[in-house]
Amino acid sequence: MILKSFLKHKKLVKTLLVNTFHIVIILFVLHSCKMPDKWFGSEAGKSGLAHFDYFKYKGADDFYRENPLPGDDYFYNPVLPGWNSDPSICKKGGDYFLVTSTFSYFPGVPIFHSTDLVNWKQIGFVLDRTSQLKLDGQSTSQGIFAPAISYNPYNETFYMITTNIGGGNFFVKTKDPFGSWSEPVWLPEVHGIDPSFFFDDDGKAYIVNNDEPAGPAKYDGHRAIRIREFDVVNEKVVSPEKILLDGGVRPEENPIWIEGPHMYKINGTYFLMAAEGGTSTMHSEVILKGNSPMGRFIPWENNPILTQRHLDPNRENPVTCAGHADLVQDEKGEWWSVFLACRPIGNNFENLGRETFLLPVRWSEDNFPYMTQADELIPMIVRKEGIKPASGCLNGNFECVDDFDSSKLGFEWFTLRTPATDLFSLVQKTGYLSLNCSDIHASERKTPAFVARRIQHHKFECETMLNLASQNQTDAAGMLIYKDETHQYFLSVNRSEKNYRVSLKKISEFGTEVIADKEIKEKKFIRLKVISTGEEFEFYFAGKKSDWELLADKIDAFYLSTANSFGFTGSTIGMYATQN
Repeated sequence: MILKSFLKHKKLVKTLLVNTFHIVIILFVLHSCKMPDKWFGSEAGKSGLAHFDYFKYKGADDFYRENPLPGDDYFYNPVLPGWNSDPSICKKGGDYFLVTSTFSYFPGVPIFHSTDLVNWKQIGFVLDRTSQLKLDGQSTSQGIFAPAISYNPYNETFYMITTNIGGGNFFVKTKDPFGSWSEPVWLPEVHGIDPSFFFDDDGKAYIVNNDEPAGPAKYDGHRAIRIREFDVVNEKVVSPEKILLDGGVRPEENPIWIEGPHMYKINGTYFLMAAEGGTSTMHSEVILKGNSPMGRFIPWENNPILTQRHLDPNRENPVTCAGHADLVQDEKGEWWSVFLACRPIGNNFENLGRETFLLPVRWSEDNFPYMTQADELIPMIVRKEGIKPASGCLNGNFECVDDFDSSKLGFEWFTLRTPATDLFSLVQKTGYLSLNCSDIHASERKTPAFVARRIQHHKFECETMLNLASQNQTDAAGMLIYKDETHQYFLSVNRSEKNYRVSLKKISEFGTEVIADKEIKEKKFIRLKVISTGEEFEFYFAGKKSDWELLADKIDAFYLSTANSFGFTGSTIGMYATQN
C-alpha cells in the first residue's frame, strides 16, 4: 500500500524534496552572511575564544600633575606622546599632516591632522591594505622606516615615500589625505633607506636618501646622502644619482649614520637637513646650504642645529636622543620643526620609545635655521601664540576607554605584520573584542592574536575584563606588554582542572618563565590590571565585582626598554590570546 501511495504521489514527493533542499541551501547562505569574518570557519573550532569587554588606559605621570599648563598659548612636549618616531610633516593651506614610522605593525604609517601644529588627531593610516604593506617574516624593528610626507602644488597631490626593509623603497599618493592612498610605486633604482621628495618651485622633483658611500665604508656607520631627479608624470627617476654629503658635516670626525634627509627652498636658498650620530643619545640634526638641488652644499659652522647629547645626564626631566627632524612654515610665516626625542627616567631608560616633539625654528645672522644651540634644553612646556590645548588622548594625563561597541577598531589599535582579521572579531559577541586562542605566539615572526596600543606615559594603569570561553587548559588570554619577540610580560588567564588560574609570565630568548600564579574561583568574568610606576610594574586580578588582589609587584620595567633590548619601537600593551 505504501509503495502504491508513493508511486501515485511520486511527482508531489519529488517537488517537496527539491523545495526542502533549496530551503536548506538558502538558510545556510543566510547564516553565512551574518558571519563576515573568515575567523568563524572550521579553523575557529580548533581553539577557545577570549571575549574582552573593555580596555582602559590612564596616564599618571608626575610631570603633568606637578606642572599644569599656564593657560592658553602653551602646550606640552611631546605633542605625540608615546612611540611616534621619525615624524615628517607637510601642509596645504591651513591644514597640516604628519606621519610616523610603524616598523612591523599593521596598519602602517599613522597620519595625523592639525590646524594649529599642536593639537593633532589621527585620521587614519596611509598603508591600510595588505597590497600596500608586506611584513611577513620581519622582526618588530624591521618593516617601515622613516616615512616622509610631501605636498606637490603643481599636481595638487600628496606623496608618502618610505622604506620597507623587506622590499625596498616605494611611494604612495593621494589627492585626499583624509581618504585612501594608492598602491605602491616601487623605486628599484633608489637604494638605502629614508627617501624623501623635494618639489621645487620650477616644477621639478627630486628624491634624497641615505645610502652607502661612493667607495668602501671607512668605518662602521659611514653613510652618504644621495639625490636623483624624479619624473612626476612618468613616476620614475630620470637622472644619475649624486652624492650631496659623504659621512656628515665634519668628515674628519668620522660622523656616523647620516640619514633622514629633507630638502627645502626658503627665500631662494636651498637647504639640506639630515640626522646624524645614530638614534641613541648621540643623535643630532645638521643643516647645509646650497644654490641648487644638485649643486654643492656647505654645512653651517655651528652645527648641529638640534641635539642634547652634550648636556649633564643628571639634569631634571631630561629629553634625549633628539634628531630626525622636519620643517614646516605656519600660516603666520613662522617656521616650526617636528622631531623625535626620548624622555628617559633619570636619563637611564624608558618604555615609551621615541616620541614626536615640536619647537619653533630660529634663524642665525647668516641665514641658517636652528632649534637649539649651546646648552639649551628642549622644553616640555612651549609657548605658541593663539593655540588652545585640546582635550583627548594626546594631552597630559589623559584617560581612554574602549568598550568595543564599534564594528571597527579605533585608530589607536594595531596588530603585528598583518590585519589579523582571522584572529579577532568585534561582531561575534556584541560589545566585546573576541580573540581566537591562536597557536601562533608573540615570540614568532608571524601574526599572533595580539591587539595592541602604544604606552604613552611612564606611570599608567591599564585594565580589562575577559571571559575565557574554553575548556582547554592550554588556552590562555590576558594582557601582554610587548617590546619585541624576546622581551614581553604576559598577565594571563587559563583553565585549571576545576577553576581558573591567573599567571604572570616573562618571555625571553630563553623561553617562558612563570613569575607568579594563583588559582582562583571565578566562574565567568575575570578582571586584569597593570600599574606602571615607571621603573616597575604591578600586576593585579579580580572577579567581576570583587576587590583587586595583587599577583606580583616590583617587576623590573627596564627589561622591556630599548636600553636593554635594543630595537626602534616603544613598548605596546594590549589583549592577547594564545595556546601555551
